[in-house]
Amino acid sequence: MPGRRENLAALAILAAGVLVTTPALAEKNYDPGATDTEVKIGNIMPYSGPASSYGVIGKSEAAYFRMINDQGGINGRKINFISYDDAYSPPKAIEQARKLVESDEVLLIFQALGTPSNSAIMKYMNAKKVPQLFVASGGTKFGDPRNFPWTMGFQPNYQSEGRIYAKYIRDNFPNSKIAVFWQNDDAGKDQFKGLKDGLGDKVSMIIADKSYEVSDPSIDSQIVALHDSGADIFFSWAAPKGSAQAIRKVGELGWKPKFFLANTATSVASVLKPAGLDYAKDIISTVYLKDPTDPTWDKDPAVIKWREFMDKYYPDGDKANSNNIYGYVQAEAMAQVLKQCGDNLTRENVMKQATNLKDFQTDLMLPGIMVNTSPDDYFPIEQMQLMRFNGQAWELFGDVITGEVGHERSQ
Repeated sequence: MPGRRENLAALAILAAGVLVTTPALAEKNYDPGATDTEVKIGNIMPYSGPASSYGVIGKSEAAYFRMINDQGGINGRKINFISYDDAYSPPKAIEQARKLVESDEVLLIFQALGTPSNSAIMKYMNAKKVPQLFVASGGTKFGDPRNFPWTMGFQPNYQSEGRIYAKYIRDNFPNSKIAVFWQNDDAGKDQFKGLKDGLGDKVSMIIADKSYEVSDPSIDSQIVALHDSGADIFFSWAAPKGSAQAIRKVGELGWKPKFFLANTATSVASVLKPAGLDYAKDIISTVYLKDPTDPTWDKDPAVIKWREFMDKYYPDGDKANSNNIYGYVQAEAMAQVLKQCGDNLTRENVMKQATNLKDFQTDLMLPGIMVNTSPDDYFPIEQMQLMRFNGQAWELFGDVITGEVGHERSQ
């Protein structure tokens, strides 16, 4: 033990203005929403309204954080996950974002869902300098660090997805005629742009397109018009309800086009079953996560672990619903960012860590899919693989494809 002389010497050094630090005494930095014992995370989901089938994502994320808390939290802090319903309504999303930031004083908002809702809160979040992290949308606008440095997506953006489909069509069906059914909002426009950009000098293959509003009770007239166009390739870029209606109507018409379905509407439980599995057979889409309905992964350790998690923390959740895998993986990525933050839980450091993810992968991502970000690259995932529905489950085919906005390459 140090004697009196050593203690006096140490005090003399401090008095002389020399700062002595040790790792054990590293300073803790907190913004609102963070303390020694807790991190408050905000979330906005459509638990009601026309996109309510996505609500399971928020429930699976809440379940993940319950599991993390049971394991002692992250760096010794429990996660307080506060999730509100916006009914897929932009004005309601603004109201909930203000409540989370100004009343609940969350550290950040994580995984707010939907292109319209996130578009509505983006300026507010950036003005407040509060992270709008891992947005639950593939909107390309959510990867714009120059204009919106506090907003970042996670999943492959819609333009990348459109480019991937375009590459496949150019390589395999260069003489086909394409009809496109799209959601009349930024998401639908983004997807459509990616397809057109990817087709390039073959864009004239698109001979018809019809849009719809998420609130439309029926989309039958649009599908009939697209059927009558004479197209032999059909795209459905719609939320789960609209996609289920489109699949059913195409089937009822006896139309047999090559059918491409948006990645966000591939849930067997909430889209394909309601539409009719027979009608869904041979539909093509993209994926970057392991699908719990694909027999390929039945004995995969990560999927087995996820099923055990569902049994314990979300027993009412449907294991055939891929949105429950999606929510789990998003929460894993959020946990990784918080781990990297250590005791520096400022909003600025949250964004610093989110923009410094290097070859991060969770066990539920497909082999070869990696998360990479930088201060200039706000698109964490830009790789996907094509899959085809066999009438019971999705089956992967082809290679992992990168559909980066601005250029194309496969690997």
